[in-house]
Amino acid sequence: MLELVPYRHIDKTKVNLVREITPQTDFIQIAGVLKSFGIIGEKRAKRLVAEIKDATGSLELVWFQGINYIQKNLSIGQVYLVYGKVSFFQGQPQITHPEMEIFSREKKEGKSTLEPVYPSTEKLKSRGMGGRQLGHFTETLIKLLQETNIPEILPESVLTSLKLMPRFKAFVNIHFPPDFETWQQALDRLKFEEFFIAQIRMGLLRQQRHRYSRGVVFSQVGEIFNRFYEHHLPFELTNAQKRVIKEIRRDTGSGKQMNRLLQGDVGSGKTIVALLILLLAIDNGYQGCLMAPTEILTQQHYSNIARLLKDLPVNVRLLTGSTKTRERKEILQQLEEGIIHFVVGTHALLEDSVKFKNLGLAIVDEQHRFGVAQRARLWNKAAIPPHVLVMTATPIPRTLAMTAYGDLDTSIIDELPPNRKPILTVHRYETVRSQVMDFIKAEITKGRQAYIVFPLIEESEKLDYENLMKGYENVQAYFPEPKYWISMVHGRQTNEVRDTNMQRFKTGDTQIMVGTTVIEVGVDVPNASVMVIESAEKFGLSQLHQLRGRVGRGSEKSFCILLSGSKLNNEARERLKIMCATNDGFKIAEKDLELRGPGDIEGTRQSGALNFKLASIVQDKQWLEIAREMAERLLDTDPDLSSAANLQLKSYLQSLQGKTAWSKIS
Repeated sequence: MLELVPYRHIDKTKVNLVREITPQTDFIQIAGVLKSFGIIGEKRAKRLVAEIKDATGSLELVWFQGINYIQKNLSIGQVYLVYGKVSFFQGQPQITHPEMEIFSREKKEGKSTLEPVYPSTEKLKSRGMGGRQLGHFTETLIKLLQETNIPEILPESVLTSLKLMPRFKAFVNIHFPPDFETWQQALDRLKFEEFFIAQIRMGLLRQQRHRYSRGVVFSQVGEIFNRFYEHHLPFELTNAQKRVIKEIRRDTGSGKQMNRLLQGDVGSGKTIVALLILLLAIDNGYQGCLMAPTEILTQQHYSNIARLLKDLPVNVRLLTGSTKTRERKEILQQLEEGIIHFVVGTHALLEDSVKFKNLGLAIVDEQHRFGVAQRARLWNKAAIPPHVLVMTATPIPRTLAMTAYGDLDTSIIDELPPNRKPILTVHRYETVRSQVMDFIKAEITKGRQAYIVFPLIEESEKLDYENLMKGYENVQAYFPEPKYWISMVHGRQTNEVRDTNMQRFKTGDTQIMVGTTVIEVGVDVPNASVMVIESAEKFGLSQLHQLRGRVGRGSEKSFCILLSGSKLNNEARERLKIMCATNDGFKIAEKDLELRGPGDIEGTRQSGALNFKLASIVQDKQWLEIAREMAERLLDTDPDLSSAANLQLKSYLQSLQGKTAWSKIS
C-alpha cells in the first residue's frame, strides 16, 4: 500500500469558485450546497445528475456507475467539498464521477494542506473505495508504522553526498507532505533509490561476468589480420572504428568472455569492424560465425566479405535455410573438422546439426531481431563460451542502454566515413505527388536509382498487399516501360523471386525499386540516391531512419522524401519534423524514446530493467546518470558489498532475489 503513491496532491486550502471555471480549467475543487439530484435516462443512457451551487454559480455533477450507492449517500441542503476533472457538455461545465466529502471548516484549516489523490478504478469507486478513501487507509497505516519498519537501505555516504531524505521520511512525505517542496524531496529520494538499486544489480551482473566467465584468449594480432589491414582494407578506418577495435582487442585478450554491444548508425562501418575481429579469431586458431536475421542481409554480408577476402587464405561459407542439401552436408562436415574458418548464416546456424570444431567468436547483427533463447543456443556450441559481439544499427538512447542493456559493455561508432554526404530529407503532402515523381525522373536521367517504400501496417496482409499493388500500378503509370524498368519486393514473394528482383536493382537493370519495409535492413546500392516513403506518417521514427539509410551510400548527393496525407496528428507531425531536422540516429532514438516511452521500444518490453514505479528514464535522466556513477564508485571500492556500511544494501538485494525478471541479454 505504501508503494501505491498518489499521482497528484491538491491544496485543500484552495477552494475555487464556480465562476472561475474556464475551458482551460483542468482539475478543480469547489465547496457548495447540494441543490438537487435525480436519475435521468434508461438502460445504457442511465445516469445520476446533481446540481451543486456556491455564491457565484452552479455546477453539474454526473455519475454513470455506482448510481444506487451514491444516491443513498447524498442529502439535499448539505455543503460538500467536490473535487474532479472539469469537462463541458453543451457549453456548461460539469464534473463526471467527482470525489465528494462533507465540507468541514476545521478540516480545511487542519495541519497538512496537501491532500493526496490516489489512482482508483470505477469498480472500486462504486464500492466507496475512491481515491480519498484510499488516502484514509494510507493515513492510518502510516500512523501505525515506525522508522524500524522501513529501514534505510542506502549507504550513509550516498545519503550525505546527495543530501537525500531518509527512507522512512520519504515514504511518509510522498503521501502526506506539509508542502510541495518536501514532496519533491521525497519523490527525488525514491526515484534515485529505484535507479541506484537497478544500477547496483546490473553492475553486480557485469562484475560477475568479468570475474568468473572464462573466455578464450586471442593473444596475437596475426598475419592474416595484418595482411588484410595493410593491403586489402577498402578505405581508411575512422577514429571511432579504431577505438572500437581497440576495446574489443582488450576484451578478447583478457581471458574473460567478451559480451559487447556495438552500436553504430546506418552506414557507419560496423561490418568492417566485425570482419577485422573475425580475422583476429582466425589468426588465433579459432572459428567465427556471423548471424543475421534475413536471407537478404546474410547474402549481402557474405558476398561483401567473400569479395574483400578473395586474395587471402580464409575459407568463408554461407549457410541459410535455402542452402541445397548436398552443399549443406559438406558445410556441416567442414565446420566440424575446422576446415571452414568462418560461416555467415541466418537462424539456420542455431540448429543442433551445426557443430564447430572450436568456435571462438559469435557475431549477431541486428540483435533485436533474435530472441534471448535463440542467441543463447549459439553460446552452447563451444566448450568455453565464445566471445560475443551483438551489433545494432538502431541506435539505443544512452539512458536505455544504461538500464535495459546495462549488463553489456557498450561500444559506439559515432562518426560516419568521410566521403558520406548528409542526406537531404523533406516532407511533402500527397497533393504534390506528380512533382515528386518528376524529381525522380530527373535523378534517373542523371543515371541514379530510386526506392519507393509502402508501409506494412499488418492489420490485414491482404489489405497491405492491395495497397502495394495499387501503388505499384501508379508508379508504372508515371514510369512506363521500356523507358523505365521497375523491381518489386514484398514478403509474399518466394526467396528466389525476391532475390532476383533485388539483384536486378543492384546491378542497375531496373532504375526503381518498389517495396515494403523488406528493404529496410542492409540492402546496399551505392547508386540509389532517392528514397520516397509513402504514408510516412504510419512509420515509427527508428524505421524511417533505417529506411533513409538505404540511400546516401555512394558519393552522390542523396534525398529522402517523406510523403504523407494532409491530416496528421501532432505526434506524426512531430516525427516528420524531427526526420527533416537531423540525420543523427542517436538524437532520433532519444526523441523516439521521449515520444513513445520506453515500453514500446523494440525488444525492451521483455526487460524487467524498465519496471520503475516512480522514476522515468526519459524525464529523470540526471538522476539515472548520478545513480550510475554512484553505483560504479561503490562497486569499485566494495565489489562484494561486504563492508559494514553496505550490509543493509546487501541484505535488501538478497531479499529481492527471484522477485524481478531481470532479462539478461545473453
